[in-house]
Amino acid sequence: MQSSSSLDPAAGREQIQEQVREQIDVERALAEIRAGRPVALRGADPVLALSAEALDGDRAAALTALAGTGARLVLTAPRLRRLGLPERSEAGAVALPAIDPARIEALALRLDGRIDAPVAPASAGDAAALALMALAQVLPAVLVVPGEAASPGPLAGTLSVGAEAIARYPGRQAASLRPVSRAPVPLAGAPDSEFVVFRGGEGLRDQVAVVIGRPDLSEPVAVRLHSACLTGDLFGSLKCDCGDQLRGTAGWMAQHGGGIVLYLDQEGRGNGLANKIRAYGLQARGLDTYEADEALGFGLDQRRFDFAAAMLKALGVSRVRLLSNNPEKAASLEAAGLSVVETQRALGRITPENIRYLTAKRDRAGHALDLDAFACLDV
Repeated sequence: MQSSSSLDPAAGREQIQEQVREQIDVERALAEIRAGRPVALRGADPVLALSAEALDGDRAAALTALAGTGARLVLTAPRLRRLGLPERSEAGAVALPAIDPARIEALALRLDGRIDAPVAPASAGDAAALALMALAQVLPAVLVVPGEAASPGPLAGTLSVGAEAIARYPGRQAASLRPVSRAPVPLAGAPDSEFVVFRGGEGLRDQVAVVIGRPDLSEPVAVRLHSACLTGDLFGSLKCDCGDQLRGTAGWMAQHGGGIVLYLDQEGRGNGLANKIRAYGLQARGLDTYEADEALGFGLDQRRFDFAAAMLKALGVSRVRLLSNNPEKAASLEAAGLSVVETQRALGRITPENIRYLTAKRDRAGHALDLDAFACLDV
């Protein structure tokens, strides 16, 4: 049965225009959240949302005048478990009779924070607010004022966005992915390389496909999905093996018939650079990489790879020889319709500084890593 939009061109145009408006609304909302300003979320459960990391004395005073005693702090399940609720599996909301920045910091961020009040189930508006924080790559903790208190009020003029538009945004971003530029870029160890820049995928960021050599698209193509790592790729951090994997993979492809490296803007397993450095600070205090992320409120891995599959399809790739230690990447490409005919390990250096990190990836996320020869290292 045909949809009404396929029968009525005007209705189809209106639908497309509405989708564009929704995408613009979400993109503006992301900019507002990252700038530390509140955003109103429309829907069945309207709320006003402010990133917890943006709260200061002035904003606390303004929101107190607006909300009275009706504000709440919404936290993810991992953060609630860290605060002392070990069985928690869903996000929840802590009532804020007063908007106290010090208390909110302790609940949202501090390692020694402990839950100090009952936790209510997160509402639909709360969940949408957390989803917006995730897209903006800020701390996954959000100060929420119920809609009845937020409108009208002294924050009139605050940007608003539909809660359903937030939920639809990632899928639409992946569907709208398109190449915008390409040029030869000779690399050390892989001089016959071309960079293809795609717009879309996640948030407002660009993604890059590095085509190395002349891969035969009629055969399975060697592919690596590489999430950007500023500390490892650029600065050679000893805490990870990312830079070695990136350069080693590119060199291997250059010597074995070519391939494609997708360089994806997913810093810190999708948590963003600021949160990655926060996690580094917690690792310096004894937590492993996943424990640190959980203490900040993140799950095991926030990355999505559906748009990576779309990039490969746009380049003419249908069958893949995946160079990766992460089983989730192969599963994601298969789920998106690509055939992963083989997986091959992507090796990096193992150091005293990263052995615990690599062990955590093996034991917590099932990465294919052989670390037995380094078991004697004192970590």
